[in-house]
Amino acid sequence: MSETYNDKLTELRTLRPQVAKAQSAVETAEKVLATKKTAFDALADQRAKLVVELAQFDDAQGKGETIAKAAGMKLADVVRIAPVLSPVKNTADDTGADASTGPSEKAVGTAAPVSADTTAQPVPTGAPVPAVPETPADASSGQAPASVSAAEARPVRILPSLPQGPAGERYLMPVADLHKKRPVWEQKWYSTVWLDTRTGALAMEPPATNVVQVDLGARRPGDILDAVTSVVPGVRRIYITGGDPWHIEAERYSTLRDAVAAWLNTPSERWAESTGGGPNRDQLASHLVHHRNPVGRYIRAGAERNNPTIEIHSAGAWFQPDGADVAVVRHAFILMYEALKQQWDDVVMMAAPSAMGKDLWKRTIPTTGQWAEGFPVMSEELRGLLHATAGQGRTELIVPPRVPEQLPALFEADRTFAYARHTHRSSVGTPRRVTGREFAAMDAKQRRRALYDPSHWHIRATVPNGWEHVGVLPAPVPGERAWEYPATPGTTFTTWAGGREVLLALENPQKLPWRIEVLDGLVWQEGDPLDEWSNKLKAAWSYLLGLSQMHGDERTRRAAYLASRGIRSIQLLGIGAFAQRPRVNHGSTPIDQTVPDGAMITGQTGDRILWERATPNSRDPWAHPEWSAGLWSDARAALLDMTVKDEANKKTIGRVGALHLPPRSVVALRTDAIYTTEPIGHWPYFGRPGEYLLKGHLTGPVDAPVTEDGLLALRNQGRIQLTQTRQDNQGGTR
Repeated sequence: MSETYNDKLTELRTLRPQVAKAQSAVETAEKVLATKKTAFDALADQRAKLVVELAQFDDAQGKGETIAKAAGMKLADVVRIAPVLSPVKNTADDTGADASTGPSEKAVGTAAPVSADTTAQPVPTGAPVPAVPETPADASSGQAPASVSAAEARPVRILPSLPQGPAGERYLMPVADLHKKRPVWEQKWYSTVWLDTRTGALAMEPPATNVVQVDLGARRPGDILDAVTSVVPGVRRIYITGGDPWHIEAERYSTLRDAVAAWLNTPSERWAESTGGGPNRDQLASHLVHHRNPVGRYIRAGAERNNPTIEIHSAGAWFQPDGADVAVVRHAFILMYEALKQQWDDVVMMAAPSAMGKDLWKRTIPTTGQWAEGFPVMSEELRGLLHATAGQGRTELIVPPRVPEQLPALFEADRTFAYARHTHRSSVGTPRRVTGREFAAMDAKQRRRALYDPSHWHIRATVPNGWEHVGVLPAPVPGERAWEYPATPGTTFTTWAGGREVLLALENPQKLPWRIEVLDGLVWQEGDPLDEWSNKLKAAWSYLLGLSQMHGDERTRRAAYLASRGIRSIQLLGIGAFAQRPRVNHGSTPIDQTVPDGAMITGQTGDRILWERATPNSRDPWAHPEWSAGLWSDARAALLDMTVKDEANKKTIGRVGALHLPPRSVVALRTDAIYTTEPIGHWPYFGRPGEYLLKGHLTGPVDAPVTEDGLLALRNQGRIQLTQTRQDNQGGTR
């Protein structure tokens, strides 16, 4: 028997290098395939562009089959790219053009560009703005332009437009009876503990300062609740600081989300899922299923429904503890509360940063002046339009051949507390509609003012000839809230974008104005509904950041830094909370009962059926997606072009952003960070919100990443290398 075992062990060892070699070959093949796919897409775009250009010649009329043969395409595919090549001619009514004038050939983007400061005051009113079409297309027609590029030949997600007539007027009417004054209330303080499920260390809130050990058994929800309540009977919130117990046996499930759902719904004799309030409380979901930071809500089994709910949260929703022990994490929460207490006398810590952000903002609603009765809530129709047409942070990985296959180096430039820079101006009141024809009738001063004001525009954009840099404007692609940023010259696409992004496309640092046709637009009055809230958060963040750098105790410095990250999450997620997108509730039902109406079954664990159900837009008086959309748009523009000023005299001392880097040097863009092969140490940095900090530097050559995981791996290596370099240089410089 031992001989058989030894033989098999030898065979296994012999097989190991062969498997490793084969795995390496597969990984190499996948990388090569991804590179070739990118090259193929670029060639297909170039071919489509040539088809579009050919279609513009008079000689091309009736030659669709000839062009299709020359391109190696089917006639139907050629016609889809350039409809004018169709054997069946369209009439003026078919295209939506005015029969007396024909479709306009003029569009925005033909004049010399001017400076576009995405954060500064408007340029002088006499500044030139590119010409606009005299007869622009009408957004309500729903028709495609006479010819489109390869971008529109591929499957796209069609974005909604503003309807005409009374239906469109309803979009602009605010919801009745949702003007709310600053609320008067006293938030409850819930007993809270912090638990490291790796070690069983449990920390309680002051005045208790000790850390005790608890037995967590199998680390299921019931085990955790039993262990914690035996020490702190009145506990209401449990923050998990380490261990991620919801990922137990994750390998058994196809996704982490499924693993989390199964963990949250683990059967327990002593604990049951807590349900929400309202007349259908027995059908409302309680748990929040999130692959990294879930929330579990439980009550004692058999208890009355109005008994207190105990919640299990992830501390990672506030900040990443990064291995900090449970006492340091508790100290971070205490420091965060103390910093906020300096700004809001009546502050009470909420369970999640998004709820905390919204709660703190409510306390800044003006009590006098124009908005003393509260800010109007947009109509349900308009909120739905903003949800569908306003993207969030830009996340884009640029792969070969648009960047070198071997990167000479990789620098990470990260914007410090980025969103805080863009909260000084936001939309207030209800918007006015500006149709394409009305925009065309404006003079240059009026058009620039309309684009500079808080606004959201339905446009048709074309990447200019000679463009070699990253894309400027978002374009929809298949997938929920998915966007790309076309950069191939000649590519035409229809999209929605904020005024600052449109202005940047026209007046970019590359001095190549994009062709922009305005189809429709929404323009709000400019105000500062977020300014006081943001300034208070910035003050708390600055205090904690200073504490993290100057305090004499290392553990306090660590806690203060984590607390500053928590303040950042309050603002970041608080802004997201204003969007109030339609929510998806998750829940479970015993297998012998019927799932709620409208619910979709997602799985089964034990004797319970897992389900999810979408909920429509609510009459939430605090829903302001126009604020979120405008701020996200401004931040995306600043990722490409931003001014750095001298605080003393307010003069510009530099312009930074991706468009100020050489073409082919930008490897990735991620919300508030740029990854580039070009050094950015010369960019001015004073530690103010929105400025770019060198956060990582990886020396090359390194293979260009072709996956998100590959980029994040290089990012982590770059941060480690930069930290080590600075330590070697005894602090060094940026």
